[in-house]
Amino acid sequence: MSTLNLIRLFFVIICIILGYILGENPWFFSFLGGVIGVSIVIFESLARRISLKGLSAAVFGIILGLIIAQLFGNFLVLFKLPSETDYFLRAFFTLIFIYLGLTLGLKGKEEFHLVIPYVRFKREELREEPIVVDTSSIIDGRILDLVRTGFLEAKLIVPRFVLKELQILADSTEHLKRQRGKRGIEILHSLKKEHNIEVVISDQDFKELSNVDAKVVRLAKILGAKVFTTDYNLNRLAQLEGVKVLNVNDLANALKPIFLPGEKISLRLIKEGKEPNQGVGYLEDGTMVVVENARWLIGKTVEVEVTSILQSPSGRIIFTRLLG
Repeated sequence: MSTLNLIRLFFVIICIILGYILGENPWFFSFLGGVIGVSIVIFESLARRISLKGLSAAVFGIILGLIIAQLFGNFLVLFKLPSETDYFLRAFFTLIFIYLGLTLGLKGKEEFHLVIPYVRFKREELREEPIVVDTSSIIDGRILDLVRTGFLEAKLIVPRFVLKELQILADSTEHLKRQRGKRGIEILHSLKKEHNIEVVISDQDFKELSNVDAKVVRLAKILGAKVFTTDYNLNRLAQLEGVKVLNVNDLANALKPIFLPGEKISLRLIKEGKEPNQGVGYLEDGTMVVVENARWLIGKTVEVEVTSILQSPSGRIIFTRLLG
C-alpha cells in the first residue's frame, strides 16, 4: 500500500473515531463519520484529475461573478423595490454573474494563471510549464545536454510507470534492452544532480489505460504540462489530444545548418543511393547528402554543389552534383 493510501485510510479512521466520540448515538455517528470520510477521499481522488490551471480559472471566475453581483445588488437599492422582488432579483442575477464568471474564466484560462496565494495574469511572467518526460526521451539522453547548456529550465515530471518501464528494460535478459534501461536510469540520476531544474516523480497512474504513451498524454493533460519525447507516435497522439510536445528530433533538425542551392560541400561518400549512379554521404550532424553520378567515387572525399533540399518528417536530405 502506498503512503498516500495509508494517509487516506488514517483519515477515514479518524473520522469514524470522531463520530463515535462526539455523537449522541456512537454507532450511528461512527457510521456517519466513516461515510463522510470516504466521501471526502473519493472527492479528493477525483479532484486530482482537474488541472490546477482550470481550477484556478474557475475559482477566479466565481469570485469575480460574486463581486459583480454584489455591486449590482447595491445598485438595486437605489430603486427601493419591494423586499421580495429585491431578493428575487439579487438571487437571479447572482446566479447569472456566477455562471458568466465561471464560463469566461474557463475560456480564458490560457490568458492567465492563478495559483493561490500568488496571482499571475501574464503568461510571459511564468516560468516554463512543467514537462512530462517519456521513456524514449530519457534513454535518448539529449535532454541532459539541453539542461546542462541552460536551454531547458523547468520542472521535469517523471511518471512512476515510466520508471517501471525503465526498470523492466534494465532487468531484461536481452543485452541491448538491458543497456538501454541502464542508460535511462543513469540519465535520470544525472538530471537529479542538476541545479537549474527540478525532477519530480509522479505516482499518479491510470489503471484503465494499458499503453504507456496514452498514460503520458493523460498525465500531461491533467497537469497542463508539455510532453518531452523522441517518439514519433507519441508526438502524434499528444498533438491529437491538444497537448504541447517538445520533440528533441524536431529541435535537432531545426538547428542543422541551412544550405542554399549553389553552395559547395566537401564530404566522403560511403554507400550507393536508391537511384542508379547515386552516391550517398553524411554531414557531421547526420544530414544525408545524395550526389548524382558519383557511384564510382564511393569511399572517396568529393567536392559537391547543392542543387536542392528535401525536408521530410524523418529529416533533411540534400541533393548535390559533382564539381569539376
